[in-house]
Amino acid sequence: MKIAMMTNNYKPFVAGVPVSVEKLSESLRVLGHQVVVFAPSYDRQPKEEDVVRYGALLKGVAGGFSVPNSLDPKIEKKFREGNFDVIHVHHPMLIGTTARYLSRKYHVPIVCTYHTRYEQYLHYVGLSGLQRFLPVYLQRTLGACNMVFAPTPNIRAYLKEIGISVPIEVLPTGLSGQSFHPDASKAAFLRTKFCDGRPFLFCTVARLAKEKNLEFLLESLAIYKQKAGACFKLLMIGKGPYRDRLCRRIAELSLTEEIILVGEVPNEDIKEYCLASDLFLFSSLSETQGIVLLEAMAAGTPVLALCATGTKDIVVNGINGYMTDVSGDRSKDILYDEHVFAHKLMDILSQNELDILRRGAKETAGAYDCIKIARKAAACYHEVLWNYETRHAGFYRQPARIG
Repeated sequence: MKIAMMTNNYKPFVAGVPVSVEKLSESLRVLGHQVVVFAPSYDRQPKEEDVVRYGALLKGVAGGFSVPNSLDPKIEKKFREGNFDVIHVHHPMLIGTTARYLSRKYHVPIVCTYHTRYEQYLHYVGLSGLQRFLPVYLQRTLGACNMVFAPTPNIRAYLKEIGISVPIEVLPTGLSGQSFHPDASKAAFLRTKFCDGRPFLFCTVARLAKEKNLEFLLESLAIYKQKAGACFKLLMIGKGPYRDRLCRRIAELSLTEEIILVGEVPNEDIKEYCLASDLFLFSSLSETQGIVLLEAMAAGTPVLALCATGTKDIVVNGINGYMTDVSGDRSKDILYDEHVFAHKLMDILSQNELDILRRGAKETAGAYDCIKIARKAAACYHEVLWNYETRHAGFYRQPARIG
């Protein structure tokens, strides 16, 4: 089967969607399928076979993001030459619009993965007031696809709730085999380097941006420090537009000795940072799946996170980590309590249950092997293609290449 994989962002930009696209594409190729990724151009992008780089309207914005030119005629030219069996698009807008146009024009079925809770990102373009119109937009755009993939059961339930009537399958981002085998000697080096003699090392991986809710994490750790003392270091891995703001907040909370802004780390090296850490801390409320949680678990690192969409599909209290729920204080703007988070952190470390949680974390991650995920994706593509060609028997296309 030949698959056109279309995305608004891709490496070298570091984010969940580029990681998901790359892992699924590589795994499908291992299974014998042909995959061509259509992705925007970046400065200092790697040169790769089977990646079509189309134009970008802007490069290097918002921490390295490119604004894609989804109307670049190169997309249609390369698509027409490719004789694809199915389109898998990873965004409903921009390249999603182009993908739906190509699907109609060339009679190729289309599937879409709903990766992102877009209402969490409208503030970047000054369109926060459009949140109430988003369900209608998604009904139109996702409803034009032959199938929709949701990364978790909770996201599938959300899509059904807002009226998406096409078939919806759960297809999470998979983990590559190397995710389960971090280098213990590198992890030990990192722990010695960063711990500075303190007993506990934590880490988090997130884009330094508003929707990741990192100020909540800082405020929780300030409370933890007041209660437990300066007994920890936190490695904050990632880059983004909130870096300067976070630096100021770290200073205000007297956490300059405890918080280390590591910056961007290659995805393949994050597992060693996780293995070096006692806990992976996560405060985002905007995830659809939270692939970084699974990457931490694959390294054997349990998670302490806020109970939110995406997170609650992965974290099981007392098995692979813990979640803290909403506060009972309805006067708070955000109904999550920093004191509850800090006290749960103290409880985990004082109960001597980290070894049990580590075993549970590895077991949870094992269900997300990327080859298993790719097999399910391929089965869904075949189902969509069969259904499409059955309904459109008057269109004569070259049969799908099975394998």
